[in-house]
Amino acid sequence: MTQLSVIVSGRASLSRLRECLESVTAQPYARLDVVVTVPLDDPAARALAETHETRDPRVTVVPVSPHASTATARAAAVGAARGAYVQFVHPDDRLPEGAAAAVAARLDALPEAAAVDVLLCDHRVAHWWDDAAPSGDTELLTRLPRLTSLDERPALLDLAPVLGARVISARLLDHHPGLLAVDGDLYPAYAALLLARRVACCDTVAVVHRRDRPVQRRAAEPERHFAAFGPYERLHELYAGCGNPAVRARLYDRMTADYLATLARRDELPPALVAEYFRRAARHAARFRPEGHRAPGGLDGVRHHLLAHGAYLGYRALRGANDKRRALQTAVGARAGQVAAVRTRRRYRAALRRRVDEDLAVFSAYWGRGVHCNPAALAAELAELAPDIRRVWVVEEDRVPLLPPGTDHVVPGTPHYWDVLARAKYLVNNVNFPNDVVKRPGSVHVQTHHGTPLKRMGVDQRHHPAAAQGLNFDALLERIDRWDYSLSANSHSTETWARAYPSGYRSLDYGYPRNDVYYRATAEDVLAARARLGIAPGRRAVLYAPTHRDHEARWTPRLDLPRLAERLGEDTVLLVRGHYFHDRLPGPRHPRVLDVTGWDPVEELALAADVLVTDYSSLMFDYANLDRPIVIHADDWETYTRVRGVYFDLTAEAPGPVTRGQGELAEVLTSTAWCDETARKQRHDFRLRFCEYDDGHAAERVVRRVFLGEGEEGLPPVLPLGRRTPAPTPEEAARR
Repeated sequence: MTQLSVIVSGRASLSRLRECLESVTAQPYARLDVVVTVPLDDPAARALAETHETRDPRVTVVPVSPHASTATARAAAVGAARGAYVQFVHPDDRLPEGAAAAVAARLDALPEAAAVDVLLCDHRVAHWWDDAAPSGDTELLTRLPRLTSLDERPALLDLAPVLGARVISARLLDHHPGLLAVDGDLYPAYAALLLARRVACCDTVAVVHRRDRPVQRRAAEPERHFAAFGPYERLHELYAGCGNPAVRARLYDRMTADYLATLARRDELPPALVAEYFRRAARHAARFRPEGHRAPGGLDGVRHHLLAHGAYLGYRALRGANDKRRALQTAVGARAGQVAAVRTRRRYRAALRRRVDEDLAVFSAYWGRGVHCNPAALAAELAELAPDIRRVWVVEEDRVPLLPPGTDHVVPGTPHYWDVLARAKYLVNNVNFPNDVVKRPGSVHVQTHHGTPLKRMGVDQRHHPAAAQGLNFDALLERIDRWDYSLSANSHSTETWARAYPSGYRSLDYGYPRNDVYYRATAEDVLAARARLGIAPGRRAVLYAPTHRDHEARWTPRLDLPRLAERLGEDTVLLVRGHYFHDRLPGPRHPRVLDVTGWDPVEELALAADVLVTDYSSLMFDYANLDRPIVIHADDWETYTRVRGVYFDLTAEAPGPVTRGQGELAEVLTSTAWCDETARKQRHDFRLRFCEYDDGHAAERVVRRVFLGEGEEGLPPVLPLGRRTPAPTPEEAARR
């Protein structure tokens, strides 16, 4: 049986690395050898890899320098690999179930005398909307003979250069160490074919290769967009002394096709780089063009001719003509009902021609509901640290009377609204601005979010139709593409946002600004909050905050609240906070059941409460900052997880006791179970994971970094959990 080495090497988000390593170590193939390289400056990745190393004797972790290139890391991994064949896998990719055994079986079935250097396999492609789409290589792989060579079949170069789909013999790597001398997949994927004496082909799916969205590639550093030029130059030099003109021609065609495809992708190559990219591509097209080479016919042939002759002006003219033709088709197909929208866009476009106002910031929260959540905390901190920046809120007309006095605001749809959106340097929101909003060069969009995710979010909702009802994923992605920054309160959120909202923004792992109050509030603030709510001294306040359920048409409380209030007794008051989608508490009233659904801010309710009871609301993650008891009432957990989807099992990793029925909840709240030592230990572990960056200075970090342009090194460091002091409990506040 062939021993196969799988090398996992490269940088990726922790969630992607976790998924990749789990897919590799889940392979039941006994003779699998796994080598994982981890940069020394990524302790989280190293800890994850070492966990797998401890659990699985097949895994070897190879630490590499923080500055090690992909090529250097792969070479180090090959030195530790024990297999006769090696498969290179990027942490963004994963192995399908049973792939290792299937690949090894293909290798074992080869004739011993074949001396196969490369086994060419199929792959699947993972997009945000499809976890394993066909590769496009399957038909060619099935047509190719089982054993061949590049000289016999130059069409091998038409297979996508996915390195994980090429299983390379250790013998070939030993004889040609330069095969791993270039970063990326392109060079080693093609060089392995150019150097191999014999190649085997099969239709086994060896890897699921993840493709970033174009906007993610566009957000890369400029040099990344030119990354193909070096490998193609090295490949042509590698094959320069070889005698098969058909292979040289095929390599040239592959190169020019890639260059022209990149130039054609408007959503990937930034406009400022197009001219330079064309110039460098034209240089290669002229330099490596085989003698007597014939360009394809039709429009493709025109593009090849323009590239080979460096005719950038001609290329621009052709591109412009195509743009005009498409624009004319779009205009002709416009419907009469779009006239009003066109007028609005014209007014907005006119405002976009004005210069960006460097001292204008637009804030919005919960689709124009007012001054709330993370944007409100940021606006308050901005007023302290940068008072010269004007702060304007987007507020729906019916919410204007509820604004704090003197709040500068605009109403959606008005000329003033479009004017400030067009000119503002900063746009801050905890949801998303409308589809029509344009991301101007020089503007800065900050996505603050409005909670730590338990339920599936963003594109992760695509397999949960009840949650995704009416959601246009393409439009969602266009809105995400405007983000420059995404705020996060913990590593779990950072990983989840990267997967649920795939784009080119930067994550600010600074904490949630709205949670700063939980560390800044004083005993007087706590007592004042209770007084405003009418909570008598000595009474226990239970904050009950259920979340919205997508599969229910209207809010129906899952508890008999009057009966629960009677069971809890005279010394307990229930503060019932419905989701912001709902206006008020339905059902009968009780003197110790206080409907606080419309009470703002919710942070004041949290400060006033002695204990939180919730099901799946993200309020639990914020409330945990107070280090006060939390009870999870998960009576419909199975239904909720099936309909909405979740990221982890809350019932197994809860911040306190978990109840499944009203009687059980009442029993917990009438005993010491809600606040005993077991509950305290659960809460501590929960806080370690989900209150990771919240320490009372989140808003300051965001304002200094985003609005004042300060570097990371000058920001207040996140305090360890043990050094933070939450606001006093109501009991502690009463004693002061």
